[in-house]
Amino acid sequence: MSSGSVPATPSASAINPPSPAAAAVIKPTDLRGILKYVPRFQGQIFVLALDGSIVADDNFGNLLVDVAVLRSLGIQVVLVHGIGKQLRDLSALRGVAISNNDGTGVTDAATLDLAIRASARVSHLILEGLTQNSLKAAITNAVRTLPVGIIRGVDHQFTGKVERVDRDFITHLLNEGIVPIMPPIGYGPDGKSMRINSDLLAAELAEALQATKIIYLTPTAGLEIDNEIRREIAVETLRDILKAKPERIDDTVLSKAAHAVKAIETGTPRVHIVDGRVFDALLNEIFSSEGVGSLIYGNDYQQIRRATRRDVRALYSLIRGGVKREELLHRTQQAIEKNIDHFFVFEVDENLVACVTLIFYPNNPTLAEIGSLYVLPFYHNRGIGKKMVEFACMRAKEKGAENVVALSTQSFSFFTGVAGFEEADKSILPEARLKLYDESGRNARVLIKKL
Repeated sequence: MSSGSVPATPSASAINPPSPAAAAVIKPTDLRGILKYVPRFQGQIFVLALDGSIVADDNFGNLLVDVAVLRSLGIQVVLVHGIGKQLRDLSALRGVAISNNDGTGVTDAATLDLAIRASARVSHLILEGLTQNSLKAAITNAVRTLPVGIIRGVDHQFTGKVERVDRDFITHLLNEGIVPIMPPIGYGPDGKSMRINSDLLAAELAEALQATKIIYLTPTAGLEIDNEIRREIAVETLRDILKAKPERIDDTVLSKAAHAVKAIETGTPRVHIVDGRVFDALLNEIFSSEGVGSLIYGNDYQQIRRATRRDVRALYSLIRGGVKREELLHRTQQAIEKNIDHFFVFEVDENLVACVTLIFYPNNPTLAEIGSLYVLPFYHNRGIGKKMVEFACMRAKEKGAENVVALSTQSFSFFTGVAGFEEADKSILPEARLKLYDESGRNARVLIKKL
């Protein structure tokens, strides 16, 4: 993130500011914290996927105010919506049985008819709410579909799968300051309608538009695994759970978990699952380091992996430059091999270009230490060091750490200015670590970051 980023061209919502209600969402005390994220997100595309139940929730109006805030900050927004609740309600009202509720099973003719009606109603409610917030919007037919067909002997009739997203059409709308509204209805080669699962649609749109984030707004607190909300999880971990024991994931978010993995595998760096019923949850998830929902992360860290014994010689050669500059303590190959489980490495074309260690203290499981951070000089100023620290912090948090510390003699300005650490007194170190610190005589600065 660079404070010198050139401001994006004003969006339609910046020229025509959101309603007074939108301005009231951001308190003056919050503004400084929000603005530091603006250079990072300006001009990027977020796909917001709203469950049908969220459109029917009392907080729905506040969410559309939040969308106006995002647009006023130069963030491009594409809205996808579901219709599950509305479809069930319409089925009960008209006494028409539906063959499938979420667009994953069989869609017969009667269900398709109700789905089209429910979708039109939900899209109109979104369009109405965006208009109230001075935003231009358009309901689109930008999704081309093909029939799912016959699966295991069952004809899925009017259930569709995404064949193509008209990226140029959606990009044109975004460039004109128009918020695209994407209903869970696609159109086949003959122009006829088909029902699509909205979680799948969000993932397909994110891939086609090269979106930075998908944010699933749901009636749940986040990604629930083993009856606990996971605030952050690596895509590899989630993929393994889905393959081995999907029953560990709560049914209400199972579809979103599966499509989050698909989205990350096809290039979307971040997927969030956020409770859309909570006031200000969307803004807090985006504009705070802690967030309020669940973050599934992947692509930014795909070149980072845990070191193995095969890496010992390459690691020794890598950090030797840091030792010569007195940035790192000297380590023998034997010492590196003994502590290899603590190392993570960054690879470019199968060559190690950076490393970092993550160490946990047995007597203080809430504290972890980041060390041996080194990036080859040729790869400086590419954000690799920041990614390594962020990755280590995420892993530390996953393991239950609440704070991480780093000791630095020459890179403390990087830790405080880029990585979000603060200087602290050496007394925060556990007793055994403090003894080693004093014995080293390096007088390194002690830095800490709350996770």
